[in-house]
Amino acid sequence: MLSRQFVRENPDVVREALANKGVDVDLDRILDVDEEWRELKQRGDDLRHERNEVSSRIGQLKADGEEAEAQAAIERSQVLKNELAEIEERADELEATLEASLLELPGIPHESVPVGADESENVEVRREGFDDLRALPAEPVPHYDLGEELEILDFERGAKVAGGGFYFAKGDGARLEHALIQFMLDVHREQGYHDVFPPLPVNSASMRGTGQFPKFTEDAYRLEGANDEPYDDDDLWLLPTAEVPVTNLHRDEILLGEELPLKYQAYSPNFRQEAGEHGTETRGIVRVHQFNKVEMVNFVRPENSYERFEGLVDEAEEVLRRLELPYRVLEMCTGDLGFTQAKKYDLEVWAPADDMADGPEQGGRWLEVSSISNFEDFQARRAGIRYREEHHESADYLHTLNGSGLAVPRIVVAIMEYYQNDDGTITVPEPLRPYMGGTERIEGHDAIGESKLG
Repeated sequence: MLSRQFVRENPDVVREALANKGVDVDLDRILDVDEEWRELKQRGDDLRHERNEVSSRIGQLKADGEEAEAQAAIERSQVLKNELAEIEERADELEATLEASLLELPGIPHESVPVGADESENVEVRREGFDDLRALPAEPVPHYDLGEELEILDFERGAKVAGGGFYFAKGDGARLEHALIQFMLDVHREQGYHDVFPPLPVNSASMRGTGQFPKFTEDAYRLEGANDEPYDDDDLWLLPTAEVPVTNLHRDEILLGEELPLKYQAYSPNFRQEAGEHGTETRGIVRVHQFNKVEMVNFVRPENSYERFEGLVDEAEEVLRRLELPYRVLEMCTGDLGFTQAKKYDLEVWAPADDMADGPEQGGRWLEVSSISNFEDFQARRAGIRYREEHHESADYLHTLNGSGLAVPRIVVAIMEYYQNDDGTITVPEPLRPYMGGTERIEGHDAIGESKLG
């Protein structure tokens, strides 16, 4: 959230951010509301001052026997009271409008962010792992076909139980997801992260605090029984990402500087009503409505946030390095940056089986497995998260950062396609074998039941 003072004093900066992020907001209307609100506040202050002066004279006038003058002062005091009540009522209306309007303004991109209209203008920072690729089958099998052949992914029964966009991971497929979650958590513990297991429902106040509301409600699962719009703070939603509850862990709190940086990690299932896209996006587990993810959230001093941001990128990359999965790092341009972020990198892993237009020279396609973001003080202002160096000092807003460490289903896709063998089996990456009871190869399972569904 941008402060009123910042918007008031930097309208051109805000206007540029709106244009570069592609956000359509009537900034002039917000500035007009702010100006009227400030004028009313000043008028209200003047009326209070006059009313206090008049009230202080009434007693003295009565004491001096000047009844007519005292009565005139009483009448003037009542006029001032009525006028002040009208002004305060209007000022409160304008303040509510102004607060709601400020929530519509996006975060300001950092000066280093490349200006661009959309994802086609994102900048590739580097690629890793392509110098020593493992030998692949001549025609790698897409994960959705391979998963069904090995009986480790079941899409039909997932749709039967929950609808489209849900799936069962079975046998070694389920073990692989569990192994990845525990492996990621262990890696980040080595990096100094504290574990949090958050509530899965979150309220509207939490969604607003991290910037999901009021603009982005279409992808969220709202729990039955909630009131109609506008959303009450107590309305509950299934969390779209652990970023929401973990960031709001310290909502409306003041932390001490000596406690920073605070580094939390949280595993959670996540729920999003993503419509998907045509073609392969609607097949398999690349874009689903429920998925597992390990999330990292950092609370830092403002002066340290970009150094910590680069550290957070490295911490997310470490998972990919240990799994020896080829990947690339992208810097988001302004048009693909997102509403809340000041700067963002995406980590995209290589899945070799599906040829897509944006794939590398080796074919296949890129799958986003992590977005690492610096929000600066944007979320902290919305959620009221501050810090101070000493108990007696004034409190300032801190900076929040977060990154996935990583999105599990897409890592499963990458492992199934990159580590598959000519005989249709899948080699388990060495770091995951201890989490799978020493299993080195996924060879599949026998089908259960007399026949396939369908």
